[in-house]
Amino acid sequence: MNAFAELGLGVPLLRVLEEREHFTPTPVQSKAIPAVLWGRDVWAQAQTGSGKTAAFALPILQNFAEPQASSPRGVLILVPTRELAAQVGSTIKEYARHLPKSLKIVTVYGGVSINPQMMKLRGRADVVVATPGRLLDLVEKNAFNLSTVSLLVLDEADRLLDLGFSDELGRILEMLPRQRQNLLFSATFPDAVTTLAEAILSDPVRIEIEDSTESAPDILEQAIEVDVPRRTQLLVNLIKSNGWSRVLVFVATKYATEHIADKLRRAGIEAGALNGELSQGARTRALADFQSSKIQVLVATDLAARGIDVVQLPAVVNYDLPRSAVDYTHRIGRTARAGETGVAVSFVSAETHAHFRLIEKRNQRQIPREQIEGFEPVETDIPKPEGTGGVKGKRKSKKDKLREAAARSANPSAPPAKPLDPSFRWHRADSNPRGRK
Repeated sequence: MNAFAELGLGVPLLRVLEEREHFTPTPVQSKAIPAVLWGRDVWAQAQTGSGKTAAFALPILQNFAEPQASSPRGVLILVPTRELAAQVGSTIKEYARHLPKSLKIVTVYGGVSINPQMMKLRGRADVVVATPGRLLDLVEKNAFNLSTVSLLVLDEADRLLDLGFSDELGRILEMLPRQRQNLLFSATFPDAVTTLAEAILSDPVRIEIEDSTESAPDILEQAIEVDVPRRTQLLVNLIKSNGWSRVLVFVATKYATEHIADKLRRAGIEAGALNGELSQGARTRALADFQSSKIQVLVATDLAARGIDVVQLPAVVNYDLPRSAVDYTHRIGRTARAGETGVAVSFVSAETHAHFRLIEKRNQRQIPREQIEGFEPVETDIPKPEGTGGVKGKRKSKKDKLREAAARSANPSAPPAKPLDPSFRWHRADSNPRGRK
């Protein structure tokens, strides 16, 4: 455990890491842990599966373990989805179990009753992991006081803004103390996230972990040509012929998750569905059943593409291609985690050939097309009309469009709104807020 000890972590955390068989810090952990311990703001970019959660959780817990005035009063961790909130909260509790001081760690998110969460927040929580919308609900009900926060973490910051949380995030930042430590972690840094980072971070330590042969996950990427009507048959064939113990299958719509899961069950394969329209209880059960291998296949929308950590997941299948090149990276990053190997299969039909070429181009890779005997496609490529469609880039989200429409109705002469206004005055934390040198 010398490698983690040299970063400044104490015996209780080293003990947990040893029990989890984590002996060597990842590149982002090696750089982030000392910076957080020294009270610096951190701006970290690292690929999916690189250990970002531990990179901020471990030094935060170490500071709580140190009986000194500079220990954090309260930590707020904002995440984009309920599933990620539950996972991050669970991970922090696991890391904290040998600390000499018992910490109150509370996870809050929407989709479930707010009353039990209000009860858990009575007194003062040491660490709160939250989705933005539910956090604001709790603040409005006086169940949580943002003035107690001395350390803010934005996890999966790009996804927070991509899902339309910029307004909620702005309101939260306005209510936080000006003097605080800020940690911003993300796999990508589009313009909106860069604007946010430059506004709220004070003299940050910049960490950029480039993809490399040594650090990249060991994923075998395959692109299989198949006609759209035969995708489910091919999926069944691949699951059975490869003997995959578990498979995460990504589709484009809520209806498809239920429909394909039902077809798989009819073929004798235990399958479940995961989508944003399910109740939180159903979503939690689906993930738990998949992680415990009660079901072999989880058919999901992109809800499962970010932050969800499934141990020893051998295969991911893009039944429907993702809209964006970034989402492709996050989808396939669910496999080959923590040093494991994995397979990522994409189904490519005649109508999606051009789209997949764009995904390849933007991810700077070339994946040979394959055909499976008995499933050879008969459809031919469909030419893509000029100036239409394409991989999602800076197109506005549905939520942004709805907000603009509502604004125009209220004030027809107003100019179109922007998803994130670069001139917005976010609260900037003072330099070296923890008083460390």
